[in-house]
Amino acid sequence: MHKKINDVMVIGFALFAMFFGAGNLIFPPYIGFQLGDKWFLGLMGFMLTGIGLPLLGIITMAQHEGSFENFAGKVGKAFANGLYFAIVLCIGPLLAIPRTGATTYEMGIAPIMPDFNILAASLIYFLINIYFTINQSKVIDYIGKILTPSLLAMLAVIIIKGIINPIGGFAESNIANPFGRSFSEGYQTMDALASIVFAGIIINAVRERGYEKAQEKIKLTIISGLIAALGLLFVYGGLMYLGATASTLFDGEIGKTALLISIVEKELGSFGKVALGLAVSLACLTTSVGLTATAAEYFSRLTKNKISYKAMVVIISLLSAFIGAFGVEKIIKFSVPILVSVYPVVIVLILMNAFSSFIKNERCYAYAAIFTLLISIVDGLSAAGLNLNKVYEALYYLPFVKEGFAWVYTAMFGIMLGMIHSAFNKKLEKENGLK
Repeated sequence: MHKKINDVMVIGFALFAMFFGAGNLIFPPYIGFQLGDKWFLGLMGFMLTGIGLPLLGIITMAQHEGSFENFAGKVGKAFANGLYFAIVLCIGPLLAIPRTGATTYEMGIAPIMPDFNILAASLIYFLINIYFTINQSKVIDYIGKILTPSLLAMLAVIIIKGIINPIGGFAESNIANPFGRSFSEGYQTMDALASIVFAGIIINAVRERGYEKAQEKIKLTIISGLIAALGLLFVYGGLMYLGATASTLFDGEIGKTALLISIVEKELGSFGKVALGLAVSLACLTTSVGLTATAAEYFSRLTKNKISYKAMVVIISLLSAFIGAFGVEKIIKFSVPILVSVYPVVIVLILMNAFSSFIKNERCYAYAAIFTLLISIVDGLSAAGLNLNKVYEALYYLPFVKEGFAWVYTAMFGIMLGMIHSAFNKKLEKENGLK
């Protein structure tokens, strides 16, 4: 029993740390800062995309034994393969991994050593990333036993100090829909995307510790997910509250990283720079290690092991070092259209798989995913500056469409269309049988 508790705590801590990276650190305080006295409503919205959906993703993937093909294959094998490729690129070398390096530089190095070259810092960071990732079997132990406790300790110091002795009060907010706005901001954590990929790593870690029975693996994976979710709730709530207490202190034009640095400096003085630097570096490194291991394993498998896991770790790390040198804001700006296009499809598939006992018709999955993808691509292109929202301007009378939730209605339409299609086919088969 003691071994099982120890195993699940290590895996749960590792999962929390893999989820908690660059975006999770810089977005909650900025949302709280923007929302002021409405920060708690914002936390509710952010929790859904930042905690609820990732946890649901872990649970549904655990029930599918970590197989993405089983998870998304109801839409079609080609669709599942294409979506998984896009997800791994997003959470891998294209967006999430480089952002961890850029955030580490801007919040952990630049405030202390402002003249340090960003490309040199990025290369050093990703050499450390290679060291922790190169031995695939040790990734979970490195993260869960070594890196996560240190990360939680530093974050706890920052959050508890800010709660006991707030640096300011809450500004009155005029934002009309704090819940919807924060829900969309939660896309930037990329955790719902990561959850359906991380689940495979967690299930493998459970198996490597000697748990072979399917139900036992599923149970321990879900418990690990709950431990990670509780950790995220503490950190998100604390950071968003800190941001809200700063809403009367700083100019509205302040950047995301600059805001968090300023908050911690006001809290902890000169020591704050060091504390934040350590917290940021550990948060980013734990996520980067988990993501690099995941992406390297996937791309190595995609090449049928012609490029080994270790070689792929090096390739991904070096590519990420180069992209990371562009800085956090440029990476975020580039990522928004991609995430707006991909995220809704993943949300729909997570929710439909979670309620699969009520949705057994595979056509419902296909139509819902395809229609969601079409409308989210329109939203993505609009986010990139093409302004194509006129495509569904007639739907603006529906709640939340203007806030970017048109995909909810297209998903529902797809499910209904799937049901109608199936019922029509059954009727034809019945009529043909009678003839």
